[in-house]
Amino acid sequence: MAFWNRRTSIDVLDHIDARHRLKRTLRWPHLVALGVGAIVGTGIYTLIGVGAGRAGPAVILSFLIAGIVCACAALAYAELATMMPAAGSAYTYTYAVGGELMAWVVGWSLILEYSVVCSAVAVGWSGYAAGFLQSIGVDLPYWLLAGPHAGGVFNLPAAVILFAVAALLMVGTRESATVNAVLVVLKLTALLVFIVLAAKAFNGEHFTPFMPYGFQAHLDGTEVRGVMAAAAIIFFAFYGFDAVSTAAEETIDPKRDLVRGIIGSMVVCTLLYMVVAAAALGASYYTDFAASPEPLAYILRSLDHPVAANLIAAAAVIALPTVILAFMYGQSRIFFVMARDGLLPQRLGTVSARSGTPVAMILVTAIVTALIGGIFPLAEIAELANAGTLCAFVAVSLCVLALRVREPDRPRVFSTPWPWLVAPLAFVGCVYLFISLPAATRNRFFIWNAIGIVVYLLYGRLKSRLATAR
Repeated sequence: MAFWNRRTSIDVLDHIDARHRLKRTLRWPHLVALGVGAIVGTGIYTLIGVGAGRAGPAVILSFLIAGIVCACAALAYAELATMMPAAGSAYTYTYAVGGELMAWVVGWSLILEYSVVCSAVAVGWSGYAAGFLQSIGVDLPYWLLAGPHAGGVFNLPAAVILFAVAALLMVGTRESATVNAVLVVLKLTALLVFIVLAAKAFNGEHFTPFMPYGFQAHLDGTEVRGVMAAAAIIFFAFYGFDAVSTAAEETIDPKRDLVRGIIGSMVVCTLLYMVVAAAALGASYYTDFAASPEPLAYILRSLDHPVAANLIAAAAVIALPTVILAFMYGQSRIFFVMARDGLLPQRLGTVSARSGTPVAMILVTAIVTALIGGIFPLAEIAELANAGTLCAFVAVSLCVLALRVREPDRPRVFSTPWPWLVAPLAFVGCVYLFISLPAATRNRFFIWNAIGIVVYLLYGRLKSRLATAR
């Protein structure tokens, strides 16, 4: 069989050598918290300002469009995750359905996604941390708060939080999931406080004009604007649910709990986002908070709620690391599974006997993400993360349809409703969002995958488990 068509079997995914299998320690509440922890973060705490700057009040439509696309993708993920309850998410599904070469492209794109998501959230966290410290009288030198793009040298707080989260993940999956659940409650409480206070200052005039930059993404001077331009970056705020699917191998009852984790986290977060966006836009004209690195806290300060603003900033400082935790968790698992399959050096695919976690991969992830977060700006990082995610979502949508044709009688614990409508909607929506990204972002994505293809041809094609097993 040609190397690009080599496929792993769905039926052997439950029969992995114990030395390379992750421990099953998670239940559905952990998974919902993991999903909500991954989804609710920089997207709503920080990128709502970036999105409003691109779309104006119509950023609410951007949230709705991104949410619908992600909901369709989430249904496809739920079907495949319960059919193939092994670590690896879209990479694993594509390996079983589309073959090794396609799986490599998806896995390489997921490495990009998870790495830069961690970095982007760390940069967003750094903005809130700096604002909170300043509010209590602690001023850090600017050169330690921003990368070279903004006149600084290195974003040290972003790097520090990344290594702190990595240390927590090394302790163990269940322990870090429990901490995550507690912080998620804190983060949601802070957003509810914002909604209540902002709603009291609601002014319908702030929504006029509703769509000042039009619908389609277009270049306005040096900025890309339009509802779809905002949706293309706000998409970043929704897709944390795919981190849940990376936990399949560590879930005690994956066939039941994965569906609850994926669908439950998406429902909670989509509703929350729409309400927060409406409250923010009603309380403050979008041009006022669009450029702020901490827009929700900025809005509350402008409404003369300094204590509540500081509490929002404090909650972001304490709880935004849950997003880093979820995606660094996912990143290390993607790396781990690709190494276990031989596409990356297999010594990276081992787990600690004490904690049951891939310690080496977590450390590598922390170093790479700290360098990215310390140097690059938030918007560029988030857009690049979106490109990698959109690739994975397209692959999952196609895999659902391919299995419906190839193996229509295979048992499906969860079946995507109206699959020939939902999966194509996810596919078309993701392609449209990808096209709506800035050209520079698309080019960086293609360059990243060109490098990946070279790595695969020189190493993975020859060393993969399927190649050496012949």
